[in-house]
This record gives sequence, C-alpha cells and structure tokens, in this order.
Amino acid sequence: MHWIRRFLAFHQGRHPRELAEGGVNRFLTHLAMQENVAASPQNQALAGLLFLYEHVLEQPLNRVRDGKGQKDRVTMLPNAVHQPLRDQLRAVHQQHEADLKLGLGRAPLPDALARKCPNADREWAWQWVFPASSHYLDPRTGIRRRHHLHESVIQRAVHEAVRRAGLAKAAGSHTFRHSFATHLLEDGYDIRTVQELLGRKDVKTTMVYTHVLNRGGLGAHSPLDRLRKPIPVETGGLRPVGIRSGRYLGSGAEVVNRQ
Repeated sequence: MHWIRRFLAFHQGRHPRELAEGGVNRFLTHLAMQENVAASPQNQALAGLLFLYEHVLEQPLNRVRDGKGQKDRVTMLPNAVHQPLRDQLRAVHQQHEADLKLGLGRAPLPDALARKCPNADREWAWQWVFPASSHYLDPRTGIRRRHHLHESVIQRAVHEAVRRAGLAKAAGSHTFRHSFATHLLEDGYDIRTVQELLGRKDVKTTMVYTHVLNRGGLGAHSPLDRLRKPIPVETGGLRPVGIRSGRYLGSGAEVVNRQ
C-alpha cells in the first residue's frame, strides 16, 4: 500500500490503467536516480506494483525492465561523460531522423509492446544509445532494423588499447568493473555501497576486493611511512639497527640519527 500510494502521488493521481509499463518504469527510475533509494526498497516497490496490476487491476505488466539476467543495476553517471553522452545522443538522433526519411529507423521491441503499440519502434525514445553501423533483416517480421553495437566491437577496441599502452597484464572490458570497485574502496567507500553499485546480492562476492584495504585512503600504513624523511639507502658505510631508536651502527661507533 505504501508503494502504491507513492506511485499514485508521483503521477499526480492518474489512474494506474493509464500508466502501465511506462509509468512504472518512470517511477522506479525516479526512485533510483532522484531519491537514491537502495536496491532492496526498489525491489519492494516493483513487487507492490506488480501485485497491483496483476491481482487488483487484472492487467499484468509485460517485461517492465530487462537487465542482465533479468536484474537491474543502478550506478552513478560520472560528470566527465555528461557532455560526450549529449554529443553521442545528438549524433544518434540525427542518424535516426535520416533513417526515418529512408523508411527505416525501427528498433526491436518486446513482443507484447510491439503488438500493443505497433508504431513505437520508430519513436526516438526506443532507439539505442550506441547503435550498430548497419541494419539487419528481422527474419520473423521481414522488417529492416538497427540493433545495438555488438559487444565484440568494444572488446576489440579495449584489446587494441591494452596493446598500445604496453600493459603486461591481461586486461579486457570486465577489467573496468574490477577497477571501479577497487578505486571506490581506495577512496574510503564502505563495502556495502560497493556491493550495491556492482549489483550483487551477497556481500561475500564483493569481499574479493578487500585486498585494496592494504593500501589507499583507509589502508593499513607501515610505521615506516610516518618518518618525515626517507631512510637513505646508502649511509656511507653505516647500516640501520633500529628504526624506532634512530641509531646507526658502523665501524664500531654509534651515530645518532638527528631526524
């Protein structure tokens, strides 16, 4: 009841039958992006709305969202990519308008939505952010469509970048995900926050990144690092016998380290 009331308030009292999948999607996106609601309450909200549509309105929702393995992952959008993303959307929009003039510009849609809204596949909102460079013929419908950029294109680009950078270690697209988690922990974010941003259900699977606790902002520091000046490697024949005492021993004489 709580989430249904919030859902109706968000849509200013419009009847749920008028909103359906699109209204639910906008509400869940608002919870994640504007209100920073965690993954668990988001799932509760979705469950409550699914119950409303299926058991109260008898109007089951079709494929509300479709993440990896039917799971959604919500993360931040870096400020550094705002303008490049706007430029990408502007270029794709122009490409879409050109496709429409040629009788193309149709994207694949979920089956139920395609039946309900037969012209929705031409709308700008349903186009891919990173579309493929060419069209393909849908064997089921005979319609020429444009699919998203194939993952192999990204994989080849990353492989080439790794080669040109001269990295000795193996690295691929998934390396960015590991680096993302590692740097968050180095910056002092807690393991639970990293777990949610990675979209993992169990914190145990995120504990693999705790190796970074040996360094970074919250890492364990050696007492040696507290010295204001580094211990010289060459001491003119003197060798250190105790960091804490600051004494050096050489040629039978004891010299006091004045630091």
